[in-house]
Amino acid sequence: MLFPCQQPLWPLPIWKRKRRSAAGALMNSKSPRKPRKNELQQGIAALKAVVIIPARYGSTRLPGKPILEVARQVTGRYIVQHVYERAARAPSVSKVIVATDDRRIAEVVEGFGGEARMTSPEHRSGTDRIAEVARELDASIIVNVQGDEPQIEPEQVERVVQLLLEDEEPVMGTLAHPIEDEETWRDPNAVKVVLDEHGYALYFSRSPIPFVRDCENWLRDSPVQPLRHIGIYSFRRDFLLRYARMPASPLEKAEKLEQLRVLSAGYKIKVAITDKACMGIDTPEDLENWLASYSHPLR
Repeated sequence: MLFPCQQPLWPLPIWKRKRRSAAGALMNSKSPRKPRKNELQQGIAALKAVVIIPARYGSTRLPGKPILEVARQVTGRYIVQHVYERAARAPSVSKVIVATDDRRIAEVVEGFGGEARMTSPEHRSGTDRIAEVARELDASIIVNVQGDEPQIEPEQVERVVQLLLEDEEPVMGTLAHPIEDEETWRDPNAVKVVLDEHGYALYFSRSPIPFVRDCENWLRDSPVQPLRHIGIYSFRRDFLLRYARMPASPLEKAEKLEQLRVLSAGYKIKVAITDKACMGIDTPEDLENWLASYSHPLR
């Protein structure tokens, strides 16, 4: 089921077109000479994204989750390695970095040829951790890919990058997936999102939203397709650094959802719909299900 908000086609009004991307500024320059090849390359390079994967060792339910040996034995790779290599295949991604506070994770990442950065153990969230790394980077877009999402698709990483390249309004981009069963809709661990007609997030919640009044079967009769949020984010780098300094909002504290800090402050988050739901690994049961379903270890 497709809705207008899933593929917004509305053009930006003229008064909103003042800012231009680095590549766009070069291509639309009023200079009489054509941009040189190296200038174009520099402009395009400035739009390349960097993926940062926050990875902690100290998980309560699955200690050492990013580098569990059982994952390597069954699938041929550590969990964080699956995420790293899939993210690196996105066309607009110029670099992938694992941000961690544990030397054991850094050593594993460097062992498979990846790049790791040590960060402070005092960070309250993964977003704070990636912001520490982003301060040292010269990149326009930073993508936060969770280190426990071994089934993330390169196309999904690319999509959240393109959300910010195609539209100047949002400061963040993310994904959502259609909900097709009532159990997921009512599950507080499944974060729901509702969108406006242009694909911007109106609200994220652990509660079933939108509530469908006067409806016997919400799945059959709802005029709105319920959506489950997928926890991958693209940030404009400057906003990410600002965001990390912003205090948590009351709504964020209530729902325990960081993205509500952004909406509460009046900023926009663009959401694209994906037909593939990623399996995050949060519990031993999640790990067991992923290993049981894994059939292409070199994919």
